[in-house]
Amino acid sequence: MTDGPVYEERISSSRTEALFIGLAAIFLVLSTWRMSVTGLDALGIVFLLFFVLFVFYCLNYRILIIRITQDSLKLKFGLFTWTTPPEDIGEIRPDDDIPALKKFGGAGIHFMFVRGRYRASFNFLEYPRVVVALKKKRGSVQDVSFSTRNPSHVIRLLRDAASARPAAL
Repeated sequence: MTDGPVYEERISSSRTEALFIGLAAIFLVLSTWRMSVTGLDALGIVFLLFFVLFVFYCLNYRILIIRITQDSLKLKFGLFTWTTPPEDIGEIRPDDDIPALKKFGGAGIHFMFVRGRYRASFNFLEYPRVVVALKKKRGSVQDVSFSTRNPSHVIRLLRDAASARPAAL
């Protein structure tokens, strides 16, 4: 049983929120224009679907919650949660050497290959990231990265939690 979080951080990004609102507005204008000119056609539906997608992004990717307890690392982005027990945590390091296109390729949750390893990334663009190598794959995912305001503190806490737990059998 967990006595409560050892560490909890809530981060948000007004720039990311503005980007998603702007994209939603653009696609709303495009869908409205398209439907007023041609009626409801395939392109109008595509524009409308992009509008709905970016409204979802506005609502879902507002706050990233990072919670470290003695029992887990938990990342929560709206409806989506990733939980990793300390015994599944391998190497932990700053996520400094990621290629620029992947580093600045978007905010929210992304899945990508970095140096041949499949990674789930929970991020905002303007914050530094930490990457955690998993001892056992979770589906196809081998690494998890996430944004934080305090990467060195988070790395120390995760290393302490991982070293305090025996490896899973």
